[in-house]
Amino acid sequence: MENPLIRLYRSKIRQAVLLLILVLFGGVVGYKLMTDMSWVDSFYMTVITITTVGFGEVGPMSPGLKVFTILLILSSIVIVGYAVKVITEYILSKSDVEELKQKKMQKKIDGLSDHVIICGYGRNGKQAAKKLLDHDEQFVVIEKEKEIVDKYRSNQIPFVHGNANDDGILQLAGIERAKCLISALPNDSDNVFVVLSARQVNVDLRIISRASQESTYSKLKLAGANNVILPDKIGGDHMASLVVVPDLIEFIDNLSIVGASNINIEELSVEKLYDTSAVKTIRELDLRNKTGCNVIGYKDPNGEYLVNPGSDQPLHANSRVIVLGRPEQIQQLNTLYNID
Repeated sequence: MENPLIRLYRSKIRQAVLLLILVLFGGVVGYKLMTDMSWVDSFYMTVITITTVGFGEVGPMSPGLKVFTILLILSSIVIVGYAVKVITEYILSKSDVEELKQKKMQKKIDGLSDHVIICGYGRNGKQAAKKLLDHDEQFVVIEKEKEIVDKYRSNQIPFVHGNANDDGILQLAGIERAKCLISALPNDSDNVFVVLSARQVNVDLRIISRASQESTYSKLKLAGANNVILPDKIGGDHMASLVVVPDLIEFIDNLSIVGASNINIEELSVEKLYDTSAVKTIRELDLRNKTGCNVIGYKDPNGEYLVNPGSDQPLHANSRVIVLGRPEQIQQLNTLYNID
């Protein structure tokens, strides 16, 4: 929504422009009616009078014409001065409003913790932001293109304008308080530099980086990235899988992982499901009978994954389970255990 102050100044600018046009029109018509000048000469006399450039008159000046010229000069000085004043105030106010917006945005960013930082708001950055919004995750976007920042900045998507390679910009995005960083820059060398910088500042940060070339994969891992994604490779694999196992891939594509009301898969910490002081098994938790959801994966405290765990699998503290179900079953699970 446009700022009311800016809207007011734009109205004043339109008013000032209209007054300038009226003065110009009045001067041309006045010189034409009071003399035998042509329209071109009348326009010339009006312009040199309004601008006070000091060029010579086209012809002799009668007393009445001199009075008219004096009135035209005085009125044009007032109106031109008013126009300059309004335009100057508009420029300054726009700068002030922009500064206030940035301060307000930065204050919001400074209040974030355990948030995600997205570096680059290109195709991959936008997709990441959309997914995070769907999952109600707090995040900040770092983008160096001012046009993109101005176009997409909103209360939902806070931006930091600058180069993610700059440590100061990472600091403004709250790198010390963040839980994850997604480096989605188009250039692999920039991603490597961002990963290195981020890892030095926050050793516990989870870092996910995009890579264009497979040769960059090892460099990003060495720089400190936890996960490296090659979008082109994933896209190619996905298309080939649609040839080899089309039904399976279409089924997986129809699973919704994030969203408001159509989630099919949910990842939960065990602590949200029961008091882990006394360890329970999947059978004892009985999620299938209570909610209709099935446990299809288990991540132990050491980070090891077990696909399709058995019913006698103990659910230890600091572990996570992955459950599969229809949207209404997932909703029942979230409601039953008060999961936000």
